[in-house]
Amino acid sequence: MRKILATFWLIGLFMLSACDSGPHELRFVTPALSIDREIVEDMAALFDGESSVHIALTDSPLAGEAALAAIASGDADIALVSNNLPFRNDIATIMPLYPTVLHIAQRGRNTALAGAEMLRDATVFAGTEGSASRLTFERIVKRIGLKAGDYRYVSDLEDGSSGLAVEPDVVILFAPISPDRVAKLAGFVLSSIGDPNEIGSGGVLDAAVMLNPHFRPFVIPVGTYGDATPGPIVTVAVDKILVARDDLDSTIVYDLISEILRHRPALAAQRPGLFRQLSDEIDTSQSTFIVHAGTQAYLQRDEPTIYERYSGIAEVVVSAIVAFGSALYATSRILRLRRKNRIDKFYTKTIGLRRSVNESTGQEELQNVIDEVRRLQSDAFDLLVDEKLAADESFRIFITLSNDVLQQLGEKL
Repeated sequence: MRKILATFWLIGLFMLSACDSGPHELRFVTPALSIDREIVEDMAALFDGESSVHIALTDSPLAGEAALAAIASGDADIALVSNNLPFRNDIATIMPLYPTVLHIAQRGRNTALAGAEMLRDATVFAGTEGSASRLTFERIVKRIGLKAGDYRYVSDLEDGSSGLAVEPDVVILFAPISPDRVAKLAGFVLSSIGDPNEIGSGGVLDAAVMLNPHFRPFVIPVGTYGDATPGPIVTVAVDKILVARDDLDSTIVYDLISEILRHRPALAAQRPGLFRQLSDEIDTSQSTFIVHAGTQAYLQRDEPTIYERYSGIAEVVVSAIVAFGSALYATSRILRLRRKNRIDKFYTKTIGLRRSVNESTGQEELQNVIDEVRRLQSDAFDLLVDEKLAADESFRIFITLSNDVLQQLGEKL
């Protein structure tokens, strides 16, 4: 018997171990921008064998709408994109990771130019096709009335010792604050949209934020990029958000958020300017896309269940029911006690009448005693009808007692 039980025990342990699915592997779209790619590579390296989620980067780097299309088609599971891309109903937001800032840089000889003059006949790098930078640039040129032939795109910004494949006249790019990387753009100066004092005064920056609700004002302090920032640079920022297909398993998304926040100190140590503000209180209120069900589950993890939420009310209700029941029970006991006290008086009077009769009692007195006992019976029945006496064992005892007394007295009469 013991061997059979041991065999079943081992089989149970084997089945439990077989149910362990191990860590989830997510295919992450490789970002096109090098700094974003390095951040994702750091995250993938941090999610080691002990993590519940592993990250594998795709072979081809993609950005913006192309990254979203890769997720929607099933070629990848998650991607890092800007929060100002067009809405898609098959994409869901997992969480914002870090802010990216709009850098508008022009070569030193053109720093006096602005608006259409800065872009006319210029070579421009504005990210890859479909990226947030390219979409923003296209909205700018449309607003200022430039045509496609008035400027020329540079498709690749990074290369070789100079850091540039073809040096553009203008760079318009959403990127995290990274002094080391922008320092490679020697001879460029960042352009400001306005003066810091103008923020909130109804100027150009406020119009840009109003027309693009996912933007927020941002000021790059003096000297952040050395000579490229001789003064404070007023621009806009938008979050880089982690997105997935809306039907990606909620448990996997929940685990992914948990792992990212668990490794927050390591991410902040590598890039304190980006991940220092990463918080358990995930703000998805400004998300372009719907919020993933796994994110919603994570946000509600500390909220009380329906039982916990109404436990206080339930306690009050139960207490009230117990108190009401106790009051009813006490009332019933009082009523029973009052009825018992009433019937006890009938016992006392009946016994007293029987004891009042002796050998010297005359016939007339004996008849009066009999009449009094019958009157007691009549009064008892009247109280029973009025529910002032209970038809219980005590009442039956009284009737039996009074009948016995009447029989005894009748024999003497």
